[in-house]
Amino acid sequence: MGVGHSNRQDRSCPLDGDVNFDHFEILRAIGKGSFGKVCIVEKKNSRQMYAMKYMQKSRCIERDALKNVLREMEILTTLEHPFLVNLWFSFQDEEDLFMVSDLLLGGDLRYHLGQDVKFSENSIKLFACEIGSALEYLQSEHIVHRDIKPENILLDEEGHAHITDFNIAATLHGKKLASSLSGTKPYIAPEVYLCSLGECAGYSYPVDWWSLGVTLYEVMSRCRPYDIHSGTTPREVRSMLMNSTASTAIPPKCSEQLSLLFQRLLCINPDERITTVKKLKSIPCISRYNFGMILEKQIRPPFTPPKDRLNCDPTFELEEMIVEPNPLHRKPRRLAKQRSLRTSMTIEDTEVSRQLQHFKCYNREKELERREMERKEHDWEQELIKAMNASTIPAIVPAMVTDRDGGGELLTVPIMTTERRRSSCKLNISPVSIQTRLLSAQTDNGS
Repeated sequence: MGVGHSNRQDRSCPLDGDVNFDHFEILRAIGKGSFGKVCIVEKKNSRQMYAMKYMQKSRCIERDALKNVLREMEILTTLEHPFLVNLWFSFQDEEDLFMVSDLLLGGDLRYHLGQDVKFSENSIKLFACEIGSALEYLQSEHIVHRDIKPENILLDEEGHAHITDFNIAATLHGKKLASSLSGTKPYIAPEVYLCSLGECAGYSYPVDWWSLGVTLYEVMSRCRPYDIHSGTTPREVRSMLMNSTASTAIPPKCSEQLSLLFQRLLCINPDERITTVKKLKSIPCISRYNFGMILEKQIRPPFTPPKDRLNCDPTFELEEMIVEPNPLHRKPRRLAKQRSLRTSMTIEDTEVSRQLQHFKCYNREKELERREMERKEHDWEQELIKAMNASTIPAIVPAMVTDRDGGGELLTVPIMTTERRRSSCKLNISPVSIQTRLLSAQTDNGS
């Protein structure tokens, strides 16, 4: 599936209508998940590089994960933040569901831990600021991620951190609480375990900040504060938490100034935990950071990922080429054959078919164009209102007109109201001018 398998002549394929698989050139695999893989792709008409995550429908159905995938896609279409891996396109074909997102070539934190990278305390502080900013944004959008961990923190080429993988994220509105035991056990917050034991009503956004604390602890010290693994039961976790001390939350060899950050992130009581950027900035070692500059990515990360490699496991590409029974680079030929043999039957399971109809064909490029058009229309409206308010139209008032014969005939002319005056001004605006503005906007958007 490497560059050698790509067909540059495909660049001439028509790119009208909804985005689909044919609009991309597959370059190579860089990651994998439970139901599919992640590839580097190039959009043929723009030459823009993206990460394409594709999930086999059959595997999603076998593992009863289709609802999670649909929910993830639904959530991602509503989000946009500097420290998230943002969705650009989504579509499907007969075999797979596709989500095309920002391409981050810096690798995830788990990869760098495997490469024995030593992250400085300044790196930990900046990660806390960047990921914390993203978590606060998610809370403003009523989203709890529930799976913050090193594997789900991707770095860009400069070393800035981004949250990815919303597969088990949940939407919370109002005072609604989540209640399921969801997440990766070593990073799950105490209240999630207590909820599974029936000892609390539910949990909310603070769980992500606990997971951030465990993640930063591990990135700094290469171990975790609690010896929790996949086989640990909720009761065993509760016992560990009850027997923990204040020092449990502090990584080995951690400076005194940074130790307060970990103590506040790893508070067992969620009400005492850091859960906002404001609370994060109350930590002395964080207060010096300018969060406006952070959001603009103007603070240079202490760690810069290597730029001479892809910062991912190289076996992903070999696995795609050798082990994968339905490799992505053979999809066009495979689908063409399937379509030629297709009968009147499509998807047998009507319930699955119904669910798949909810998988949106999303296009952020079109969404950005729509927003820009709305902005320009708003500006035009404001310009017109300003021009009409500034116009000086003489008021027409009732008048007594006396004819030369002295008959004293009264000619009454009604006063033109403000609303009618504005309406009259609108009628005088040239339709050609409006059309020119619309064409100009379309030209600007198309350029």
